[in-house]
Amino acid sequence: MAKNKGSKNTSKLKVISLGGLGEIGKNITVLEYENDIIVIDCGMGFPDDEMPGVDFVIPDTTYLEKNADKIRGIFITHGHEDHIGALPYALRDLHAPVYATRLTLGILRNKLSEHIYEVQPELVECAAGDKVKAGVFTVEFIHVNHSIADACCFAIKTPVGTVVHTGDFKVDLTPVDGAMIDLCRLGQLGNEGVLLLLCESTNVERPGYTPSEKNVGASLEDIYLKNKDKRIIIATFSSNVHRVQQIVNTAVKYNRKVAITGRSMLNVVSAAIELGYMNVPEGVLIDINEIKRYNPEQLTIVTTGSQGEPMSALYRMAFSDHDKVELGPRDLVVISATPIPGNEKLVGKIINELSRKHISIIHSGVADVHVSGHACQEEIKMMHALLRPTYLMPIHGESRHLLAHKALAESMGMPADHIFISEIGQVLELDKNSAKQNGVVPSGKVLVDGYGVGDVGNIVLRDRRHLAQDGLIVVVATIDTDQRLLLSGPDVVSRGFVYVREAEELMDDIREIAAEAIEKCFNDDALDWNHIKSRVKDDLTKYLYAKTKRKPMILPVIMNI
Repeated sequence: MAKNKGSKNTSKLKVISLGGLGEIGKNITVLEYENDIIVIDCGMGFPDDEMPGVDFVIPDTTYLEKNADKIRGIFITHGHEDHIGALPYALRDLHAPVYATRLTLGILRNKLSEHIYEVQPELVECAAGDKVKAGVFTVEFIHVNHSIADACCFAIKTPVGTVVHTGDFKVDLTPVDGAMIDLCRLGQLGNEGVLLLLCESTNVERPGYTPSEKNVGASLEDIYLKNKDKRIIIATFSSNVHRVQQIVNTAVKYNRKVAITGRSMLNVVSAAIELGYMNVPEGVLIDINEIKRYNPEQLTIVTTGSQGEPMSALYRMAFSDHDKVELGPRDLVVISATPIPGNEKLVGKIINELSRKHISIIHSGVADVHVSGHACQEEIKMMHALLRPTYLMPIHGESRHLLAHKALAESMGMPADHIFISEIGQVLELDKNSAKQNGVVPSGKVLVDGYGVGDVGNIVLRDRRHLAQDGLIVVVATIDTDQRLLLSGPDVVSRGFVYVREAEELMDDIREIAAEAIEKCFNDDALDWNHIKSRVKDDLTKYLYAKTKRKPMILPVIMNI
């Protein structure tokens, strides 16, 4: 790579991931040079078992909010939730233009329509091959294959060199839409010189190549051929437009009507048809309300719920709670997806329920009804070989994926000290001749629960876990501190601790101990309201742990007259 020795500029390019490292999802990367910042993706993640009641997780964008005047643009690689899901929330405070391809913007507009903004977001449509000037940065959109149409990676020209951000990609030589990943342009960039590669790591542990999406088409053909007498219900990711297109194509071939159910599926498919990314012959699509007019063998239903989500359409069908679709022996359910890590139990629950009702089911464990949208080892090697970067920062993966990616790069000859395993919030600084990790910025998780954004924190989560594990006891008493009298109570309310009617003796003991605790406070002249509450709580905690080995949350409600 050419080096400009005459330059006296000592400024560094800062590369910061605010999400997507050490985790799957919540992807967001920041590039900063002097007074210019660009943001790549802004996705959401799923809550784990330690976050009861939380709907989803978004990245902490405090750093961006503090530097909002520096942000020249937000660039989106593709329209999956783990890349755009947090954007509706971030755009409340960040008023930079959003650059994305046509389908990505179509999906994003649907999401933004559910929110209200003081400053309406500026959405700029781009296409593969476009170059966007954003401050000192020039961002080039380059077509890649993925499990959603219109996915791109970015080549970013910076004052210190070219940075390539792959987004999510695979190398599909026979894509459904006929547009193969632009390997030619990637090779040109490698010849021109790439300073840093930010490369996805999701499937880095898998050897070989990811199969083509067209493989699923062949499996669908076989399923339709062997099940001509059944209604076919197919659950897949709503964003996988190519998969839905293949389902429609096969349904047309076998003279079936197609009905769609599930909110996200309806949104994405309607956007894809409207924007020309799907081709559905006239009269093939019918409303889900019309399915009773057709015999089972005349129908295909495309639905959400491939991840076993409890409120999804497939889940409601499986548990006989769907208002339009009732499953029976003349149905075949195809789950055209593999469970995201952590969702295996949810998917298994649906499969078990369908099996219990003797409903035929096909999933990725027994047939080739799903292929990944992420690159396996040989495709990641190809990306490295084409770009030949000086430095590498693996992204989009848990810690084991990032370290496996480091090992893969070393096997291709990259020096170990040129590979940076970063953490969320950590700053990687680069100039034309060097790179090092230096400092951190504010980062973390913001929890979204209903309409509440960030109002559920560690203390609330701790209380929820406490309630979930041991339940709640409320002790209500009315006292007169002047007369040192217990006027009424203590009354005890129990929730999630024991069944009161079968534990009357325990409830009596709780009332007696609470009354004794209050009397002790009177005798000790400890008449402070907080002191009385603490005494009741401490005495009950000791007694209940000794008696039950449990520590329910105890809430004393003491009223002084």
